[in-house]
Amino acid sequence: MTITRLLLAFLLVLGIAPVSGAGKVKTSTDSLHRFFKEVNSISARFTQVVVDESRQPIQESSGTLWIQRPNKFRWDYDTPYKQQIVADGKRIWVYDAGLQQVTVRPLTNGLSDTPAMLLAGKGRLEDNFKINPLDEKDDLEWIQLTPRRKDSGYQSIRIAFLQGKLRVMEMIDGLGYTTRMTFDAAKENTKIDPDRFNFMPPSGVDVVGEQAIKSP
Repeated sequence: MTITRLLLAFLLVLGIAPVSGAGKVKTSTDSLHRFFKEVNSISARFTQVVVDESRQPIQESSGTLWIQRPNKFRWDYDTPYKQQIVADGKRIWVYDAGLQQVTVRPLTNGLSDTPAMLLAGKGRLEDNFKINPLDEKDDLEWIQLTPRRKDSGYQSIRIAFLQGKLRVMEMIDGLGYTTRMTFDAAKENTKIDPDRFNFMPPSGVDVVGEQAIKSP
């Protein structure tokens, strides 16, 4: 199970336009809707751990992310090896430095119930998920989202907020594997350099899916 496969499960999405207005955050449901409606951009460090059915870790990685709604995001993996996933608003680029390969594909519709929707979201949450607040644990407000579609490829998503801010996101896939992402030093609604979301394949690397590339 590769980093690319796991990350694309989070990233193949379109964005949502911001909605103004918010009350005081009181519950995990309030925190979820505040994040989904009011956060236009976010940057953070992240750590990612994948555990199997017996809760044994099988993969660990870390890096930095930037998200700009709508439709733009970038995830830079630092460990265990370097990899970049960049969405420029039209395409998704996956660059594996070790393999010296870039994969590109169009950013398309029809992915509104994927886990990444909660980070770069689109549409009404209730249209795509059953939302169930969970008990608070270790000062974190937890909420569970179960996809309404049976063919989504995963069982559920759990999200935790700390004082109303995104802290943890967990995805349980159809094989019972859990991908847990913890976010640190997160900054919301700060200006992100637009060049952060532009990607140019390095000279000499193989580009797979080049037929999908169209001039802006």
